[in-house]
Amino acid sequence: MTAQTKPRVAVIGTGGTIASVGKGPLDILDYGANETMLHVDEIIDRFPEVHDVAEVVPIRVDAVPSTHVFFPIWKELVERIETLAAEDRELAGVVVTHGTASLEETAYFLNLTLHVDVPIVVVGAQRPASALSTDAGMNLVNGVRTAASPNSRGLGVLVVLNDEIQAAREVTKTSTYRMQTFRSPDFGVLGHADGDAITYYRQPVRRRMPDTEFDIRSLEALPRVDIAYTYTGSDGTAVRAFMAAGAQGIVSAGFAPGFCGPGDLEPLQEAVNQGIVVVQGRVPIFPVRLRAEPGAK
Repeated sequence: MTAQTKPRVAVIGTGGTIASVGKGPLDILDYGANETMLHVDEIIDRFPEVHDVAEVVPIRVDAVPSTHVFFPIWKELVERIETLAAEDRELAGVVVTHGTASLEETAYFLNLTLHVDVPIVVVGAQRPASALSTDAGMNLVNGVRTAASPNSRGLGVLVVLNDEIQAAREVTKTSTYRMQTFRSPDFGVLGHADGDAITYYRQPVRRRMPDTEFDIRSLEALPRVDIAYTYTGSDGTAVRAFMAAGAQGIVSAGFAPGFCGPGDLEPLQEAVNQGIVVVQGRVPIFPVRLRAEPGAK
């Protein structure tokens, strides 16, 4: 494959395990203590094989653990990706390198807010770039191959690790250490990044980018929304703390098929009466009882 025929893929770096360097090849657990994280161009230099599959354009955004990634980086990613797609009509796709702790959140956010028609792929790694048998290099190469594939268009944001292609709307991290950590419960993978081809078996049909009504470019921050977990004996302490902190919304993560604990019911009612949006999974929380009182905001 010549340089002229290679697809052009932008690779945007945000940090994470895929960018981390431990103290040695067997340092696969406490590598963060080494406090060494590569920028995206340095990751690509470490795995030059990526140049065999595409013309790669590295773009630095940050190099941080994914637990540090929130709205400022999300917004920058959206702006960078939309600018790239608008200015470079030859761009085949975009890869975002990311830590796995919050990778699914970033992928889902991008899936809700991007307005571009080029494939967007988020990749990470379970072992640092310096580790023996690291998955960083192969995940990066497969992410670039997936982003460059014409068959990846129109599927929304994709997540690629362990040779598997998942939909951002469906995927979740299920294990701290295992390579096969990212799974799509109920639905399964969209396809595989095999050695000879990028292969798909199904397509997502739920709403996804670029056909999304969300536009965050004018936002300076997201509204505060907290999650109150229901457990046996939960007494509303968390709900009241969220209200005091200024929550504009509260998600009650309750018992199946959609119940809060009895101790949480009264404070959730108070939240509704104060004009705070309360959501209980896919079903309302006792909709008759949790009705705003007259005069509530």
